Amino acid sequence: MAVQKRVLSIFLIQLVLLAVSGLNRVDGAGLRTGYYDESCPDAETRALKTIRKAISKDVTVAAALLRLHFHDCFVRGCEASVLLNATKEGGAEKDGFLNLSLRGFDVIDDVKSAIEKSCPGVVSCADILALAARDAVQFQTGGLFWKVETGRRDGRISLSKEIDANLPFSNFNITQLKQNFASKGLTKKDLVVLSGAHTIGSASCLTINTRLYNFTGRSDTDPALDPTFASELKKKCKPGGILPVFELDQGSSTISDAHFYKAVRQNRGLLISDAALLDDHATRAYVKRQSTSAAGATFGRDFGKSMEKMGRIGVLTGSEGEIRQRCALVN
Repeated sequence: MAVQKRVLSIFLIQLVLLAVSGLNRVDGAGLRTGYYDESCPDAETRALKTIRKAISKDVTVAAALLRLHFHDCFVRGCEASVLLNATKEGGAEKDGFLNLSLRGFDVIDDVKSAIEKSCPGVVSCADILALAARDAVQFQTGGLFWKVETGRRDGRISLSKEIDANLPFSNFNITQLKQNFASKGLTKKDLVVLSGAHTIGSASCLTINTRLYNFTGRSDTDPALDPTFASELKKKCKPGGILPVFELDQGSSTISDAHFYKAVRQNRGLLISDAALLDDHATRAYVKRQSTSAAGATFGRDFGKSMEKMGRIGVLTGSEGEIRQRCALVN
């Protein structure tokens, strides 16, 4: 009897672990391209038109929307919880420290409004996030493109306390990065490929200040950072400074190419997490391959595959979740 109880207990624990791991599954069951072809045939056209208008006013919106999609998928899955406002019960994801610099919420709202005029209550905010990230990056850079499967539904829960345990920090080492991505069902290749999103975008002086002035708590600079590059950054980024903002891919931040990897290989990656890509055999090998002009041509294809995979993390489909009327509020 004692043995039977022990076996039953182990079985129940395994069931719980499987249920928990399912929260970040990368299977995409229920998703497909052209999901709205019949229910809202002009949804993707309306989204693209609205995104192009936003990018024409501010090209930096592309990186912002890509980051918004990433931050959504890594917490609770790609179900638009990052868009929800706080409730009386507590702060939402957008209120967490790592998410305070997120922007592009207004663009998502504009896309949602444009689509609602044609097909009210049909297209989810989660799908709009996925489409907006792809369309914004493709329109700005003219290079990166990937298929966006649709059919996601929107989640009803958003908690700021879940941020730190799910999002990767910019000062993560390679072990922490691999563990973080693996917890979402993503491989080391996905890690190094998706880090290539830093081919566009920027980071503030505040983000790199410790790396420049107090890396180990002894008023030192990260030895993994090219000394000349560090000196250039220090001329603009002063101790304790918040601004200015620096391009993540110096001199190539509006082009979707593999230049980012060349910078990382030369120890000129802006973030600690960028430099960490050189500390694992597999990720370092990819960085080296992409830093050559010939191999760099495959980056766009690889990035598209990893983005499609990321877009399947923990999705809600079928009767799960809801289709929000307004992206910041649960129905």
